[in-house]
Amino acid sequence: MLGDARMAHREIFDVVVVGAGAGGLAAATFAALEGAKTLLIESTEYVGGTTAFSAGTTWVPNTRLAKTVDAVDSPERVLRYLDNAVGNRSPRAMREAFVENGPRAIHTLMDRTVAQFRARPHHPDYLYELEGSTAKGRALEPEPFRADALGRDLQMIRPAIPEFTILGGLQVDRDDINHLLSMGKSTKSLAHAVKLIGTFMVDKLRYGRSARLVMGNALVGRLLMAARTAGVDVRVKTKVSTLEPEGDGQLLTLEGGDQILASGGVILATGGFGRHPTRRAEMLPEPLAPHSPTAPGHTGAMHDLVLAQGARYGEGAASNVFWAPMSTRKRGDGSWAVFPHFVFDRSKPGIIAVDKRGERFTNEARSYHEFGLAQYATGTIPAYLVTDAEGLRKYGLGMVRPGARGAKALIADGYLKEAPTLRALAATLGISADGLAATVTKVNGFAETGKDMDFNRGETVYECANGDATHGPNPTLGSIGTAPFYAVAVTPGDIGAATGLACDERARLIDGDNQPIPGLYACGNDMQSIMGGVYPGPGITIGPAITFAYIAARDAVARARGGHAEKAA
Repeated sequence: MLGDARMAHREIFDVVVVGAGAGGLAAATFAALEGAKTLLIESTEYVGGTTAFSAGTTWVPNTRLAKTVDAVDSPERVLRYLDNAVGNRSPRAMREAFVENGPRAIHTLMDRTVAQFRARPHHPDYLYELEGSTAKGRALEPEPFRADALGRDLQMIRPAIPEFTILGGLQVDRDDINHLLSMGKSTKSLAHAVKLIGTFMVDKLRYGRSARLVMGNALVGRLLMAARTAGVDVRVKTKVSTLEPEGDGQLLTLEGGDQILASGGVILATGGFGRHPTRRAEMLPEPLAPHSPTAPGHTGAMHDLVLAQGARYGEGAASNVFWAPMSTRKRGDGSWAVFPHFVFDRSKPGIIAVDKRGERFTNEARSYHEFGLAQYATGTIPAYLVTDAEGLRKYGLGMVRPGARGAKALIADGYLKEAPTLRALAATLGISADGLAATVTKVNGFAETGKDMDFNRGETVYECANGDATHGPNPTLGSIGTAPFYAVAVTPGDIGAATGLACDERARLIDGDNQPIPGLYACGNDMQSIMGGVYPGPGITIGPAITFAYIAARDAVARARGGHAEKAA
Protein backbone atom coordinates (compact mmCIF):
# COMPACT_ATOMS: atom_id res chain seq x y z
CA MET A 1 0.00 0.00 0.00
CA LEU A 2 1.35 3.39 -0.99
CA GLY A 3 1.53 6.34 1.42
CA ASP A 4 0.84 6.27 5.15
CA ALA A 5 -0.74 2.95 6.00
CA ARG A 6 -1.68 4.08 9.50
CA MET A 7 -5.42 3.99 10.07
CA ALA A 8 -6.98 6.74 12.17
CA HIS A 9 -8.85 5.27 15.10
CA ARG A 10 -11.57 6.36 17.49
CA GLU A 11 -11.64 6.17 21.28
CA ILE A 12 -14.31 6.96 23.85
CA PHE A 13 -13.66 8.52 27.26
CA ASP A 14 -16.01 9.79 29.93
CA VAL A 15 -14.00 12.99 30.40
CA VAL A 16 -11.29 14.59 28.29
CA VAL A 17 -9.16 17.39 29.76
CA VAL A 18 -7.17 19.59 27.39
CA GLY A 19 -4.14 21.27 28.97
CA ALA A 20 -1.94 19.92 31.75
CA GLY A 21 -1.15 22.76 34.11
CA ALA A 22 -2.37 22.68 37.71
CA GLY A 23 -6.00 23.08 36.62
CA GLY A 24 -5.85 20.36 33.97
CA LEU A 25 -3.96 17.88 36.14
CA ALA A 26 -6.40 18.50 38.98
CA ALA A 27 -9.46 18.17 36.73
CA ALA A 28 -8.26 14.86 35.32
CA THR A 29 -7.46 13.59 38.81
CA PHE A 30 -10.85 14.56 40.20
CA ALA A 31 -12.65 12.87 37.29
CA ALA A 32 -10.62 9.68 37.67
CA LEU A 33 -11.20 9.63 41.42
CA GLU A 34 -14.92 9.53 40.60
CA GLY A 35 -14.30 6.38 38.58
CA ALA A 36 -14.48 8.04 35.16
CA LYS A 37 -12.40 6.90 32.21
CA THR A 38 -10.29 10.02 31.81
CA LEU A 39 -7.88 11.34 29.19
CA LEU A 40 -5.53 14.28 29.73
CA ILE A 41 -3.89 15.73 26.64
CA GLU A 42 -1.22 18.40 26.43
CA SER A 43 0.00 20.12 23.26
CA THR A 44 3.60 20.62 24.41
CA GLU A 45 6.19 18.06 25.44
CA TYR A 46 5.80 18.92 29.14
CA VAL A 47 3.07 18.93 31.74
CA GLY A 48 2.89 21.75 34.25
CA GLY A 49 2.20 24.85 32.18
CA THR A 50 2.99 28.13 33.88
CA THR A 51 2.35 26.50 37.27
CA ALA A 52 5.71 24.76 36.86
CA PHE A 53 7.40 28.18 36.64
CA SER A 54 5.57 29.60 39.66
CA ALA A 55 5.84 29.36 43.42
CA GLY A 56 2.84 27.03 43.34
CA THR A 57 0.98 29.15 45.88
CA THR A 58 -2.69 28.19 46.03
CA TRP A 59 -5.20 30.67 47.47
CA VAL A 60 -8.04 28.63 48.97
CA PRO A 61 -9.55 30.02 52.19
CA ASN A 62 -11.06 28.04 55.05
CA THR A 63 -9.33 24.73 54.56
CA ARG A 64 -8.42 22.70 57.64
CA LEU A 65 -4.84 23.88 57.14
CA ALA A 66 -5.81 27.35 58.36
CA LYS A 67 -5.95 25.96 61.90
CA THR A 68 -2.32 24.87 61.70
CA VAL A 69 -1.28 28.53 61.65
CA ASP A 70 -4.00 29.68 64.09
CA ALA A 71 -5.85 31.62 61.41
CA VAL A 72 -9.27 33.00 62.27
CA ASP A 73 -11.44 33.12 59.17
CA SER A 74 -14.88 32.31 57.80
CA PRO A 75 -16.70 32.14 54.45
CA GLU A 76 -18.46 35.40 55.29
CA ARG A 77 -15.17 37.15 55.96
CA VAL A 78 -13.64 35.88 52.70
CA LEU A 79 -16.65 36.98 50.67
CA ARG A 80 -16.59 40.38 52.35
CA TYR A 81 -12.95 40.76 51.38
CA LEU A 82 -13.61 39.69 47.78
CA ASP A 83 -16.65 41.95 47.57
CA ASN A 84 -14.46 44.87 48.64
CA ALA A 85 -11.62 43.93 46.28
CA VAL A 86 -13.52 42.72 43.22
CA GLY A 87 -16.98 44.26 43.49
CA ASN A 88 -19.09 43.90 40.37
CA ARG A 89 -16.15 43.01 38.12
CA SER A 90 -17.20 39.36 38.38
CA PRO A 91 -20.45 37.61 39.36
CA ARG A 92 -20.70 37.10 43.10
CA ALA A 93 -22.23 33.67 42.50
CA MET A 94 -18.91 32.53 41.02
CA ARG A 95 -17.05 33.70 44.11
CA GLU A 96 -19.57 31.93 46.31
CA ALA A 97 -19.05 28.71 44.36
CA PHE A 98 -15.30 29.10 44.86
CA VAL A 99 -15.53 29.73 48.60
CA GLU A 100 -17.90 26.78 49.06
CA ASN A 101 -16.01 24.26 46.95
CA GLY A 102 -12.39 25.31 47.44
CA PRO A 103 -11.89 23.48 50.75
CA ARG A 104 -13.63 20.39 49.35
CA ALA A 105 -11.22 20.32 46.42
CA ILE A 106 -8.12 20.67 48.60
CA HIS A 107 -9.32 18.14 51.16
CA THR A 108 -10.16 15.63 48.42
CA LEU A 109 -6.64 15.89 47.06
CA MET A 110 -5.04 15.65 50.48
CA ASP A 111 -7.21 12.74 51.64
CA ARG A 112 -7.06 10.66 48.48
CA THR A 113 -3.81 11.52 46.67
CA VAL A 114 -0.17 12.47 47.16
CA ALA A 115 -1.02 16.13 46.51
CA GLN A 116 -0.29 17.64 49.91
CA PHE A 117 -0.30 21.28 50.97
CA ARG A 118 0.72 23.37 53.95
CA ALA A 119 0.01 26.87 55.20
CA ARG A 120 2.78 29.28 56.09
CA PRO A 121 2.62 31.16 59.40
CA HIS A 122 2.62 34.55 57.67
CA HIS A 123 1.40 35.03 54.11
CA PRO A 124 -0.83 38.14 53.92
CA ASP A 125 -3.49 39.04 51.39
CA TYR A 126 -2.21 41.65 48.95
CA LEU A 127 -4.95 44.23 49.57
CA TYR A 128 -4.52 44.01 53.31
CA GLU A 129 -6.01 47.43 53.91
CA LEU A 130 -9.46 46.16 52.84
CA GLU A 131 -11.94 44.81 55.36
CA GLY A 132 -11.99 41.02 55.46
CA SER A 133 -8.31 40.50 54.67
CA THR A 134 -6.08 38.15 56.65
CA ALA A 135 -2.37 37.71 57.24
CA LYS A 136 -2.37 33.91 57.14
CA GLY A 137 -4.30 30.75 56.44
CA ARG A 138 -5.61 31.38 52.92
CA ALA A 139 -2.43 30.99 50.88
CA LEU A 140 -1.31 27.36 50.74
CA GLU A 141 1.85 25.96 49.23
CA PRO A 142 2.68 22.45 48.02
CA GLU A 143 4.79 20.25 50.23
CA PRO A 144 8.22 19.60 48.67
CA PHE A 145 8.19 16.33 46.76
CA ARG A 146 10.77 13.60 46.18
CA ALA A 147 9.68 12.51 42.73
CA ASP A 148 11.64 9.25 42.39
CA ALA A 149 8.40 7.27 42.19
CA LEU A 150 7.44 9.08 39.00
CA GLY A 151 10.15 7.21 37.12
CA ARG A 152 10.23 8.28 33.48
CA ASP A 153 7.38 10.73 34.12
CA LEU A 154 9.86 12.95 35.96
CA GLN A 155 11.20 13.99 32.56
CA MET A 156 7.68 15.06 31.61
CA ILE A 157 7.56 17.88 34.18
CA ARG A 158 8.36 21.31 32.77
CA PRO A 159 11.63 22.49 34.36
CA ALA A 160 11.62 25.63 36.48
CA ILE A 161 12.85 28.93 35.01
CA PRO A 162 16.68 28.56 34.97
CA GLU A 163 17.16 31.94 36.64
CA PHE A 164 15.10 30.68 39.60
CA THR A 165 17.50 27.77 40.15
CA ILE A 166 21.13 27.43 41.20
CA LEU A 167 23.95 25.17 40.04
CA GLY A 168 22.26 24.50 36.73
CA GLY A 169 18.90 23.23 37.90
CA LEU A 170 18.71 22.96 41.70
CA GLN A 171 15.33 24.30 42.81
CA VAL A 172 15.24 26.21 46.09
CA ASP A 173 12.33 27.54 48.12
CA ARG A 174 12.16 30.24 50.80
CA ASP A 175 13.53 27.96 53.51
CA ASP A 176 16.42 26.79 51.33
CA ILE A 177 17.37 30.37 50.47
CA ASN A 178 17.52 31.31 54.15
CA HIS A 179 19.79 28.35 54.86
CA LEU A 180 22.04 29.07 51.87
CA LEU A 181 22.47 32.68 52.96
CA SER A 182 23.25 31.61 56.53
CA MET A 183 25.48 28.58 55.95
CA GLY A 184 28.59 30.56 56.91
CA LYS A 185 27.01 31.52 60.24
CA SER A 186 25.05 28.42 61.27
CA THR A 187 26.07 24.75 61.42
CA LYS A 188 22.41 23.79 60.93
CA SER A 189 22.23 25.86 57.76
CA LEU A 190 25.56 24.48 56.56
CA ALA A 191 24.32 20.92 57.05
CA HIS A 192 21.11 21.75 55.16
CA ALA A 193 23.06 23.26 52.27
CA VAL A 194 25.52 20.35 52.04
CA LYS A 195 22.67 17.80 51.97
CA LEU A 196 20.74 19.88 49.44
CA ILE A 197 23.65 20.20 47.03
CA GLY A 198 24.86 16.64 47.51
CA THR A 199 21.44 15.18 46.78
CA PHE A 200 21.16 17.35 43.70
CA MET A 201 24.46 16.07 42.33
CA VAL A 202 23.32 12.46 42.80
CA ASP A 203 19.99 13.24 41.12
CA LYS A 204 21.77 14.80 38.15
CA LEU A 205 23.73 11.60 37.61
CA ARG A 206 20.68 9.37 38.06
CA TYR A 207 17.90 11.36 36.37
CA GLY A 208 19.59 14.19 34.52
CA ARG A 209 17.74 16.69 36.70
CA SER A 210 16.71 17.29 40.30
CA ALA A 211 14.19 14.83 41.69
CA ARG A 212 13.59 17.06 44.69
CA LEU A 213 10.76 19.29 43.58
CA VAL A 214 9.68 22.48 45.36
CA MET A 215 7.17 25.26 44.71
CA GLY A 216 5.37 25.00 41.36
CA ASN A 217 7.32 21.95 40.27
CA ALA A 218 6.31 20.19 43.49
CA LEU A 219 2.64 20.92 42.86
CA VAL A 220 2.90 19.67 39.28
CA GLY A 221 4.82 16.57 40.33
CA ARG A 222 2.34 15.70 43.03
CA LEU A 223 -0.66 16.25 40.75
CA LEU A 224 0.94 14.18 37.97
CA MET A 225 1.54 11.36 40.44
CA ALA A 226 -2.05 11.71 41.65
CA ALA A 227 -3.40 11.56 38.10
CA ARG A 228 -1.32 8.52 37.19
CA THR A 229 -2.27 6.69 40.39
CA ALA A 230 -5.96 7.42 39.76
CA GLY A 231 -5.68 5.89 36.28
CA VAL A 232 -5.61 8.97 34.05
CA ASP A 233 -4.33 8.41 30.51
CA VAL A 234 -1.79 11.25 30.03
CA ARG A 235 -0.61 12.14 26.53
CA VAL A 236 1.78 14.97 25.66
CA LYS A 237 2.58 16.45 22.24
CA THR A 238 -1.08 15.95 21.34
CA LYS A 239 -2.94 18.74 19.57
CA VAL A 240 -6.64 19.10 18.80
CA SER A 241 -7.59 20.06 15.25
CA THR A 242 -11.38 20.17 15.53
CA LEU A 243 -14.02 20.01 18.24
CA GLU A 244 -17.70 19.50 17.56
CA PRO A 245 -20.74 18.15 19.36
CA GLU A 246 -21.75 14.55 18.70
CA GLY A 247 -24.87 13.27 20.41
CA ASP A 248 -24.67 14.50 23.99
CA GLY A 249 -20.88 14.47 23.94
CA GLN A 250 -18.04 16.30 22.27
CA LEU A 251 -15.91 14.83 19.48
CA LEU A 252 -12.25 15.83 19.26
CA THR A 253 -10.22 15.22 16.13
CA LEU A 254 -6.50 15.22 16.78
CA GLU A 255 -3.69 16.17 14.43
CA GLY A 256 -3.14 13.01 12.45
CA GLY A 257 -6.83 12.20 12.23
CA ASP A 258 -7.49 10.17 15.37
CA GLN A 259 -10.83 10.90 17.03
CA ILE A 260 -11.80 10.94 20.66
CA LEU A 261 -15.36 11.12 21.92
CA ALA A 262 -15.84 12.70 25.34
CA SER A 263 -19.22 11.42 26.48
CA GLY A 264 -19.37 13.48 29.66
CA GLY A 265 -17.52 16.54 28.52
CA VAL A 266 -14.33 18.33 27.56
CA ILE A 267 -12.66 20.49 30.19
CA LEU A 268 -10.50 23.29 28.82
CA ALA A 269 -7.43 24.05 30.93
CA THR A 270 -5.04 25.34 28.29
CA GLY A 271 -3.85 28.46 30.09
CA GLY A 272 -5.76 31.26 28.39
CA PHE A 273 -5.33 33.48 25.33
CA GLY A 274 -1.91 34.93 26.21
CA ARG A 275 0.02 33.59 23.21
CA HIS A 276 -2.81 33.65 20.69
CA PRO A 277 -1.43 34.97 17.35
CA THR A 278 -3.94 37.83 17.08
CA ARG A 279 -5.89 38.01 20.34
CA ARG A 280 -2.84 38.98 22.38
CA ALA A 281 -2.49 42.24 20.46
CA GLU A 282 -6.25 42.82 20.58
CA MET A 283 -6.59 42.36 24.33
CA LEU A 284 -3.36 43.80 25.76
CA PRO A 285 -2.70 47.55 26.01
CA GLU A 286 -0.10 49.50 24.07
CA PRO A 287 2.80 49.29 24.13
CA LEU A 288 2.34 45.54 23.74
CA ALA A 289 4.30 43.60 26.35
CA PRO A 290 7.13 42.07 24.31
CA HIS A 291 7.95 39.33 26.78
CA SER A 292 6.06 37.06 29.16
CA PRO A 293 7.45 34.63 31.74
CA THR A 294 4.59 32.21 31.07
CA ALA A 295 4.91 28.74 29.54
CA PRO A 296 4.52 28.46 25.76
CA GLY A 297 1.41 26.27 25.49
CA HIS A 298 -1.40 28.77 25.96
CA THR A 299 -1.96 29.67 22.33
CA GLY A 300 -5.73 30.06 22.64
CA ALA A 301 -6.26 27.47 19.90
CA MET A 302 -8.99 25.71 21.87
CA HIS A 303 -10.72 29.04 22.42
CA ASP A 304 -11.21 29.40 18.68
CA LEU A 305 -12.86 25.97 18.57
CA VAL A 306 -15.33 26.62 21.39
CA LEU A 307 -16.11 30.15 20.24
CA ALA A 308 -17.33 28.51 17.04
CA GLN A 309 -19.81 26.55 19.20
CA GLY A 310 -21.25 29.73 20.69
CA ALA A 311 -18.96 30.27 23.66
CA ARG A 312 -17.98 33.84 24.51
CA TYR A 313 -15.47 35.76 26.55
CA GLY A 314 -16.43 37.19 29.90
CA GLU A 315 -16.77 40.92 30.42
CA GLY A 316 -16.13 43.51 33.08
CA ALA A 317 -12.61 42.65 34.25
CA ALA A 318 -10.50 45.59 35.43
CA SER A 319 -7.65 44.21 33.35
CA ASN A 320 -7.56 41.47 30.71
CA VAL A 321 -4.39 40.01 32.22
CA PHE A 322 -2.47 39.96 35.46
CA TRP A 323 0.82 41.85 35.44
CA ALA A 324 4.27 41.85 36.96
CA PRO A 325 7.39 43.92 36.19
CA MET A 326 9.91 41.94 34.11
CA SER A 327 13.58 42.30 33.35
CA THR A 328 15.07 40.46 30.39
CA ARG A 329 18.36 39.34 28.96
CA LYS A 330 19.38 37.12 26.05
CA ARG A 331 20.88 33.82 27.16
CA GLY A 332 23.92 32.26 25.56
CA ASP A 333 21.73 29.94 23.49
CA GLY A 334 19.82 32.87 22.01
CA SER A 335 16.66 32.39 24.07
CA TRP A 336 15.29 35.16 26.28
CA ALA A 337 15.42 34.99 30.05
CA VAL A 338 12.35 36.76 31.41
CA PHE A 339 12.61 37.45 35.14
CA PRO A 340 9.45 38.46 37.05
CA HIS A 341 10.15 40.84 39.93
CA PHE A 342 7.63 39.50 42.42
CA VAL A 343 8.87 40.16 45.97
CA PHE A 344 12.62 39.68 46.25
CA ASP A 345 13.81 43.18 45.43
CA ARG A 346 11.17 45.89 44.90
CA SER A 347 10.02 45.86 48.53
CA LYS A 348 13.45 45.81 50.12
CA PRO A 349 15.01 48.86 51.81
CA GLY A 350 17.43 50.77 49.64
CA ILE A 351 15.72 49.84 46.36
CA ILE A 352 13.46 52.28 44.51
CA ALA A 353 11.77 52.47 41.11
CA VAL A 354 12.04 55.62 38.99
CA ASP A 355 10.88 56.96 35.63
CA LYS A 356 12.68 58.98 32.94
CA ARG A 357 12.51 62.05 35.14
CA GLY A 358 14.38 60.17 37.84
CA GLU A 359 11.29 60.30 40.03
CA ARG A 360 9.30 57.60 41.76
CA PHE A 361 5.91 56.91 40.20
CA THR A 362 4.32 54.36 42.57
CA ASN A 363 4.64 52.52 45.86
CA GLU A 364 7.28 49.91 45.01
CA ALA A 365 6.08 47.55 47.75
CA ARG A 366 2.57 47.08 46.36
CA SER A 367 1.72 43.85 44.58
CA TYR A 368 3.43 43.04 41.30
CA HIS A 369 0.08 43.33 39.51
CA GLU A 370 -0.46 46.86 40.83
CA PHE A 371 3.10 47.79 39.97
CA GLY A 372 2.54 46.70 36.35
CA LEU A 373 -0.72 48.64 36.18
CA ALA A 374 1.06 51.71 37.55
CA GLN A 375 3.66 51.46 34.81
CA TYR A 376 0.92 51.60 32.18
CA ALA A 377 -1.09 54.27 33.98
CA THR A 378 1.90 56.61 34.21
CA GLY A 379 3.57 55.68 30.93
CA THR A 380 6.66 54.50 32.82
CA ILE A 381 7.86 51.85 30.38
CA PRO A 382 10.54 51.00 31.14
CA ALA A 383 10.99 51.81 34.79
CA TYR A 384 14.34 51.46 36.52
CA LEU A 385 14.99 49.70 39.80
CA VAL A 386 17.83 51.59 41.47
CA THR A 387 20.00 50.58 44.42
CA ASP A 388 23.52 50.98 45.78
CA ALA A 389 26.34 48.57 46.59
CA GLU A 390 24.88 47.73 49.99
CA GLY A 391 21.40 47.03 48.58
CA LEU A 392 22.84 44.80 45.86
CA ARG A 393 24.91 42.88 48.38
CA LYS A 394 22.07 42.33 50.83
CA TYR A 395 19.12 41.71 48.54
CA GLY A 396 20.30 41.29 44.96
CA LEU A 397 18.48 42.89 42.05
CA GLY A 398 16.53 40.83 39.54
CA MET A 399 18.78 38.08 38.21
CA VAL A 400 21.57 39.26 40.50
CA ARG A 401 21.27 37.16 43.64
CA PRO A 402 21.93 38.33 47.21
CA GLY A 403 25.62 38.66 47.83
CA ALA A 404 25.87 40.29 44.37
CA ARG A 405 26.36 36.80 42.93
CA GLY A 406 26.50 36.90 39.15
CA ALA A 407 26.82 40.69 39.02
CA LYS A 408 30.01 40.83 36.94
CA ALA A 409 28.61 38.73 34.10
CA LEU A 410 25.33 40.65 34.12
CA ILE A 411 27.15 43.98 34.02
CA ALA A 412 29.23 42.73 31.11
CA ASP A 413 26.20 41.79 29.02
CA GLY A 414 24.35 45.03 29.84
CA TYR A 415 21.56 43.61 32.00
CA LEU A 416 22.82 45.31 35.17
CA LYS A 417 23.93 48.93 34.90
CA GLU A 418 26.74 50.10 37.19
CA ALA A 419 28.15 53.59 37.76
CA PRO A 420 30.39 55.26 40.35
CA THR A 421 27.87 58.03 41.10
CA LEU A 422 24.13 58.52 40.90
CA ARG A 423 24.60 61.15 38.21
CA ALA A 424 26.72 58.81 36.16
CA LEU A 425 24.09 56.10 36.57
CA ALA A 426 21.40 58.49 35.37
CA ALA A 427 23.48 59.31 32.30
CA THR A 428 23.92 55.60 31.57
CA LEU A 429 20.15 55.07 31.83
CA GLY A 430 19.29 58.19 29.86
CA ILE A 431 17.20 59.69 32.65
CA SER A 432 17.33 63.00 34.54
CA ALA A 433 20.39 63.20 36.80
CA ASP A 434 18.90 66.08 38.81
CA GLY A 435 15.66 64.19 39.24
CA LEU A 436 17.36 61.01 40.41
CA ALA A 437 19.60 62.86 42.85
CA ALA A 438 16.63 64.74 44.32
CA THR A 439 14.57 61.54 44.58
CA VAL A 440 17.33 59.68 46.43
CA THR A 441 17.79 62.59 48.83
CA LYS A 442 14.08 62.59 49.56
CA VAL A 443 13.90 58.79 50.03
CA ASN A 444 16.90 58.88 52.36
CA GLY A 445 14.96 61.30 54.52
CA PHE A 446 11.93 59.01 54.46
CA ALA A 447 14.18 56.13 55.53
CA GLU A 448 15.26 58.02 58.64
CA THR A 449 11.70 58.74 59.77
CA GLY A 450 10.18 55.52 58.47
CA LYS A 451 7.43 57.49 56.76
CA ASP A 452 7.05 57.61 52.97
CA MET A 453 5.33 60.96 52.47
CA ASP A 454 4.86 60.39 48.74
CA PHE A 455 3.44 56.86 48.39
CA ASN A 456 2.97 55.52 51.96
CA ARG A 457 5.30 52.60 51.33
CA GLY A 458 5.47 50.06 54.13
CA GLU A 459 2.19 50.93 55.83
CA THR A 460 0.35 47.61 55.36
CA VAL A 461 1.07 44.17 56.75
CA TYR A 462 1.51 42.82 53.22
CA GLU A 463 4.08 45.43 52.27
CA CYS A 464 6.07 44.98 55.45
CA ALA A 465 6.03 41.19 55.03
CA ASN A 466 8.04 41.58 51.82
CA GLY A 467 10.55 43.97 53.34
CA ASP A 468 13.40 43.20 55.72
CA ALA A 469 12.13 42.46 59.22
CA THR A 470 15.57 43.26 60.67
CA HIS A 471 15.56 46.76 59.23
CA GLY A 472 13.92 49.73 60.92
CA PRO A 473 12.04 51.89 61.45
CA ASN A 474 10.29 50.86 58.21
CA PRO A 475 11.24 47.40 56.86
CA THR A 476 10.71 48.55 53.27
CA LEU A 477 12.52 51.91 53.35
CA GLY A 478 16.29 52.30 53.38
CA SER A 479 18.86 54.87 52.35
CA ILE A 480 20.85 54.79 49.10
CA GLY A 481 24.38 56.15 49.27
CA THR A 482 27.12 53.52 49.11
CA ALA A 483 28.91 53.62 45.74
CA PRO A 484 28.87 52.14 43.19
CA PHE A 485 25.23 52.40 42.14
CA TYR A 486 23.15 49.95 40.13
CA ALA A 487 19.98 49.72 38.07
CA VAL A 488 17.90 47.22 36.13
CA ALA A 489 15.22 48.15 33.58
CA VAL A 490 11.76 46.59 34.02
CA THR A 491 8.72 46.52 31.74
CA PRO A 492 5.24 45.15 32.44
CA GLY A 493 4.77 41.50 31.48
CA ASP A 494 1.62 39.40 31.53
CA ILE A 495 1.72 36.48 33.95
CA GLY A 496 -1.74 35.09 33.23
CA ALA A 497 -5.08 35.84 31.62
CA ALA A 498 -7.83 37.45 33.67
CA THR A 499 -10.32 37.58 30.82
CA GLY A 500 -11.38 34.11 29.79
CA LEU A 501 -14.36 32.14 28.60
CA ALA A 502 -17.64 32.96 30.34
CA CYS A 503 -18.81 30.12 32.60
CA ASP A 504 -21.55 29.44 35.12
CA GLU A 505 -21.12 28.22 38.70
CA ARG A 506 -20.78 24.63 37.44
CA ALA A 507 -17.83 25.66 35.24
CA ARG A 508 -19.90 25.10 32.09
CA LEU A 509 -19.20 27.38 29.14
CA ILE A 510 -22.15 29.66 28.46
CA ASP A 511 -23.32 31.33 25.27
CA GLY A 512 -24.60 34.82 24.55
CA ASP A 513 -27.93 33.99 26.19
CA ASN A 514 -26.13 32.70 29.30
CA GLN A 515 -27.16 29.14 28.47
CA PRO A 516 -24.70 26.29 29.05
CA ILE A 517 -23.12 24.68 26.00
CA PRO A 518 -23.50 20.91 26.44
CA GLY A 519 -20.32 19.09 27.32
CA LEU A 520 -17.97 22.10 27.43
CA TYR A 521 -16.24 23.27 30.61
CA ALA A 522 -13.29 25.46 31.55
CA CYS A 523 -11.04 26.10 34.53
CA GLY A 524 -7.84 28.02 35.22
CA ASN A 525 -6.98 30.90 32.93
CA ASP A 526 -9.31 29.54 30.25
CA MET A 527 -12.18 30.61 32.53
CA GLN A 528 -13.12 34.23 33.13
CA SER A 529 -11.33 35.05 36.38
CA ILE A 530 -13.58 35.21 39.42
CA MET A 531 -11.22 37.97 40.61
CA GLY A 532 -12.32 40.31 37.82
CA GLY A 533 -8.81 41.39 36.84
CA VAL A 534 -7.97 42.33 40.45
CA TYR A 535 -5.16 40.57 42.35
CA PRO A 536 -6.28 40.21 45.98
CA GLY A 537 -3.80 37.59 47.17
CA PRO A 538 -1.00 35.12 46.42
CA GLY A 539 -2.14 32.14 44.36
CA ILE A 540 -5.45 33.59 43.14
CA THR A 541 -5.01 31.88 39.78
CA ILE A 542 -4.07 28.38 40.99
CA GLY A 543 -6.60 28.25 43.86
CA PRO A 544 -9.65 28.91 41.67
CA ALA A 545 -8.15 26.71 38.93
CA ILE A 546 -8.11 23.68 41.22
CA THR A 547 -11.51 24.55 42.68
CA PHE A 548 -13.31 24.86 39.35
CA ALA A 549 -11.43 21.80 38.08
CA TYR A 550 -13.14 19.96 40.93
CA ILE A 551 -16.53 21.43 40.02
CA ALA A 552 -16.14 20.79 36.29
CA ALA A 553 -14.89 17.23 36.71
CA ARG A 554 -17.77 16.21 38.97
CA ASP A 555 -20.33 17.73 36.62
CA ALA A 556 -18.80 16.10 33.54
CA VAL A 557 -18.69 12.72 35.27
CA ALA A 558 -22.36 13.10 36.21
CA ARG A 559 -23.16 13.80 32.54
CA ALA A 560 -21.30 10.68 31.47
CA ARG A 561 -23.28 8.62 33.96
CA GLY A 562 -26.57 10.03 32.79
CA GLY A 563 -26.67 7.77 29.76
CA HIS A 564 -24.78 10.19 27.53
CA ALA A 565 -21.91 7.78 26.88
CA GLU A 566 -24.26 5.09 25.64
CA LYS A 567 -26.22 7.50 23.45
CA ALA A 568 -23.12 9.12 21.99
CA ALA A 569 -21.47 5.78 21.21
